[in-house]
Amino acid sequence: MLRPTLHELCLHNCADFSGKLLSEIGGKCKDLRSLYLGSVAEKRGRSIHISDLEELLNGCPQLEALILMFDISLFLRHNFARVWALASEKLTSLEIGYISSVMVTELLSPNVEPHQSPNQIRPSILPGIQKLCLSVDYITDAMVGTISQGLVSLTHLDLRDAPLIEPRITFDLTNSGLQQINQHGKLKHLSLIRSQEFLITYFRRVNDLGILLMADKCASMESICLGGFCRVTDTGFKTILHSCSNLYKLRVSHGTQLTDLVFHDISATSLSLTHVCLRWCNLLTNHAIKSLASNTGIKVLDLRDCKNLGDEALRAISSLPQLKILLLDGSDISDVGVSYLRLTVITSLVKLSLRGCKRLTDKCISALFDGTSKLQLQELDLSNLPHLSDNGILTLATCRVPISELRVRQCPLIGDTSVIALASMLVDDDRWYGSSIRLLDLYNCGGITQLAFRWLKKPYFPRLRWLGVTGSVNRDILDALARSRPFLNVACRGEELGVDQWDNSDGMYMHDYDEVDELEQWLMEGEDESDNDEEMANAEINAEPME
Repeated sequence: MLRPTLHELCLHNCADFSGKLLSEIGGKCKDLRSLYLGSVAEKRGRSIHISDLEELLNGCPQLEALILMFDISLFLRHNFARVWALASEKLTSLEIGYISSVMVTELLSPNVEPHQSPNQIRPSILPGIQKLCLSVDYITDAMVGTISQGLVSLTHLDLRDAPLIEPRITFDLTNSGLQQINQHGKLKHLSLIRSQEFLITYFRRVNDLGILLMADKCASMESICLGGFCRVTDTGFKTILHSCSNLYKLRVSHGTQLTDLVFHDISATSLSLTHVCLRWCNLLTNHAIKSLASNTGIKVLDLRDCKNLGDEALRAISSLPQLKILLLDGSDISDVGVSYLRLTVITSLVKLSLRGCKRLTDKCISALFDGTSKLQLQELDLSNLPHLSDNGILTLATCRVPISELRVRQCPLIGDTSVIALASMLVDDDRWYGSSIRLLDLYNCGGITQLAFRWLKKPYFPRLRWLGVTGSVNRDILDALARSRPFLNVACRGEELGVDQWDNSDGMYMHDYDEVDELEQWLMEGEDESDNDEEMANAEINAEPME
């Protein structure tokens, strides 16, 4: 597959490869412009060495974008900076899945090299970088300052950490660190996120003063994402809205002190927001959304886990005619509130998530889709709805919504009838049953039995690529299904399907399913399915009853 003329290469899930994958690419792809490598050498027994990275960087002099979504801290530190000095001068975009903050600081610091006189400073590493996305152990003042000073062309900075223990002051971000951001005045996008993946922790050493100091240098910013700033109040957030007149994307998560007052006078600003994410901001109420809706150009609205939002928020959202993505997970909305979306918004939506909105019933499906036509909706998440039953899915199938991704995980009343209805659904007079669905998540649905798997066989769901089911499913049935549908990825451990590392819910992220179209293959090959059908039937006969 590797050849000198290759310009772009994207390889996910490379856990079974060793670091030799990097050196092979460096030796054979001299003209490579863009490279994505995910999970390299993560399988036990696979090794990766600094020499592999050296051969990659040295062998690809035309590289412009490099995405290494694995643990870079596996490389030895003492040679790390020297190797990156070999990187292409054309490299403008760098994303790394995990690296320690100390390695970043050492890499970009203009230190004196060994055996050099004090007036001989090492030339800047990666001078052309414009976009830098890093997941680190700790976001620190030292790292932020080194990045801001050393990368003179930086326009896009995305930093994320997930501390294992509460950081000490020397390994944390403070007001002083925020003041160092955007020293060269070119930054357009800034994202600073503290994840709570391992520990409930925040940027406890940053307050409103830090935001005020940062805002002085960020007047031309277009996108700001802040996560975990628990001591920043309405004063700090309002400073951002009133100082950054070009802002179109605002994302705040775990804003524990963010209230409705931040958006009270937003209509008096010149802002034209198109992407808004306010996640885990539990002090927000319907009043904030009413004010926010004055930005009628909003295309992406993420309000997940804002538990105090109700039907009146949906009434305000219904006035956003350009809305493409709406995420309402965990909000306090009802079937009546959902009906407001049918008036205007539902025809423009591409993605809708109602996960965990526990007041919703089967009636929300008819409230959304009855009487609608020309829908663009491709992704629908109805997971964790205790009152959603097969009747709701039957209504969805009857409305012939052209969904490509449907998630109904953790719905105790969903069973075989739902699978049969979806398998029998025709969209746009297509003669292939269930032809639009590419991802179907049925994990831990209470009524799924072996009967459902008969409807997951060909010719049903011909474009299905991802299937989530409960772990209690008989292994023989799953193995037989996998052999009969080699392009189907089956997950049975509860993992989320298709979740991106950076959680790009604030962008128009869609899956790339173009690798093989199974439907087209069936039409071209006209293959005989009798052997596969017999194998599935035998597996069902031999299977133990499912609980």
